[in-house]
Amino acid sequence: MQTILSIVATAQKIFRQKLEQVEVVGGLTLEQYARYLSMQFHLTKDVQRHFFIAASHASLATKGKLREFLVAFGLEEEMHYRIAQKDLDNLGQLLLPAPLDVKLWWAYFDSLIGTRPFVRLGATCILENLGSGSSDVAKRLLKSAPFVNERTSRFMQIHLHEELPHGTWIINILSNTALEEANLSDLEEGAKIGAILYLRMVDWALHTDDLTRSFPDKQLAESQQPLSLSNL
Repeated sequence: MQTILSIVATAQKIFRQKLEQVEVVGGLTLEQYARYLSMQFHLTKDVQRHFFIAASHASLATKGKLREFLVAFGLEEEMHYRIAQKDLDNLGQLLLPAPLDVKLWWAYFDSLIGTRPFVRLGATCILENLGSGSSDVAKRLLKSAPFVNERTSRFMQIHLHEELPHGTWIINILSNTALEEANLSDLEEGAKIGAILYLRMVDWALHTDDLTRSFPDKQLAESQQPLSLSNL
């Protein structure tokens, strides 16, 4: 797991730098925050499906504690997208369409979750540990943003992972599971891919990605109505 921890540390460093850059130029804007919550809505909606599929894989038949953890973890994560939606509603902001990198995330991991679940678990190691590497910067950004309050920041508070240390949980359960070399290789692959895709999503949310700014999404630009939960 040392290789995975090294990848996590690198991703944490890059993520922290991105947040520090936001702080330097004046702090978090309402647009950035609404983009972040929209991105997280689309990233976390139906996320339990991946964990349930991973738990059902034959390679976990002898890894009972890991299997139990994944089912419980999926159930705990299942409703987080609604928290992101509620924060947006309380901000008075519309839910934006899913950015390209979120679509790529789902397409990629959907393509292999049934056969190589440890790739997806490697990506989980990234997602669940990024916040802990820059929680102090995130707190400063939230505190200085006039639109952030208890009713508009529930998703962020949960995903700073101080209430629920998901990152520690996933690293610990994997570290205490007898993994084969192929499992470790898949974890490493997933951690690298997860870091690249998620950090690209962060650039989209912060509106600091030159490519997506140069080629704006027409649907996003023209979005006038919130997406209905009943249609998702």
